[in-house]
Amino acid sequence: MTTQTATAPPVTAAKPPLRIFTTILHLAGVGVIGGIIFSTLGGLLGTGLGLLFAAGIGAVLLVGLVYALFGVGWFEVARVGALYRTPIAPLGLRRRDRPGFGGWLRSLGRQAIDGRMWRAIANFAIAAVLGFIVLRLAWTLVWSIIISFAPLTSAESVMGPFGGGGIPVAWAPLVGILGIAASVVGMIGLALLHRTLSLAIVIRSRETELTEKVRTSTAQREGAVRAADLERTRIERDLHDGVQPRLVSVGMTLGLAQQKIDNDPDTAKELIAEAHTSTKAAITELRQLARGIHASVLDDRGLDAALSALAGRSHIPVNLDVRMDGRCSRDAEAAVYFSIAESLTNAAKHSRASEARVTVRIREGNTLWARVEDNGMGGAQVQPGGGLDGIANRVLAAGGTFRLDSPQGGPTSLEVNVPCAS
Repeated sequence: MTTQTATAPPVTAAKPPLRIFTTILHLAGVGVIGGIIFSTLGGLLGTGLGLLFAAGIGAVLLVGLVYALFGVGWFEVARVGALYRTPIAPLGLRRRDRPGFGGWLRSLGRQAIDGRMWRAIANFAIAAVLGFIVLRLAWTLVWSIIISFAPLTSAESVMGPFGGGGIPVAWAPLVGILGIAASVVGMIGLALLHRTLSLAIVIRSRETELTEKVRTSTAQREGAVRAADLERTRIERDLHDGVQPRLVSVGMTLGLAQQKIDNDPDTAKELIAEAHTSTKAAITELRQLARGIHASVLDDRGLDAALSALAGRSHIPVNLDVRMDGRCSRDAEAAVYFSIAESLTNAAKHSRASEARVTVRIREGNTLWARVEDNGMGGAQVQPGGGLDGIANRVLAAGGTFRLDSPQGGPTSLEVNVPCAS
């Protein structure tokens, strides 16, 4: 077994002057927009709580607040990672662990208490405060440069940077030089402070990253084990309920033909013909069973061709829309293929659908996305040991996400997202 050790990205202690200048610009920008953003968030919170029982308006605003907070956290993580050129995983929305509205509500609740999101928001708030101070220091720097040339004017005194009493012109150059030095040192100090705090708050420690990787790997392993167990159970059921009785029937029919071949040749011929027909049907069932285990066309011609063949065998018309530039990994394509196959089977057998639509894309982030929709009666649910449970575990094992939306009365839609390199 090969063991891989993850290490935290190295961060150098010294930063070039250009990086410090860029950090100061970042702080100034955050100082300008920070107050506006937090005022808006506070307004959403207050209005949402005030209108919480007013026809659900407050609830909608609070939901919007959660997504707005996520947006601020996502921006801060991206900003810090780009500023310090440090590899850091982007902030992502919490995944659903259950289908339907309940699953979405649970994911929303987990998102509202996501520690990483709140750390990023806290860092943004600190940056906004530091940015406000940087703006004041920047104005002080400009003022100090201006008053350094005050003796060249006819004024007797100059006003302070933020109002107040006048400064004698004779003292203006000295005050200006001291102001320039203090402003520059203060802004550099705030930039270094921001770097230290950001690396401590936003960028997770090595132990936290390893814990997250272990948790993700454990979930994928459990999904793979569960998917394999469900697949084994399905194969056993199909063999026991389909192929095995048919082969037993073939054996019995051939036995009867053997007994009658001397006394009643015509009946024996009929029995042999019946056994031949049953044998061909058994071979067909075995081929379908093998196709359910692995579609060889996936390896030979890719997902597009495999889905075209699947749509051609479907009992209901399928509108297929596949747009892929290149190939994904074998596991990713297999997970999406069998998810679509199970969805079309359910649409034909249980949903009473008259048509279905399959859409497949490779999205940003190198993710294979697929959506299956049918116009059936809806009401599909994930039952332990069922086909949809198998889909969910197969997709989880590939590191992807699964979402089912099937209200009573229809329509039913199923979406899967699988990393292409899974």
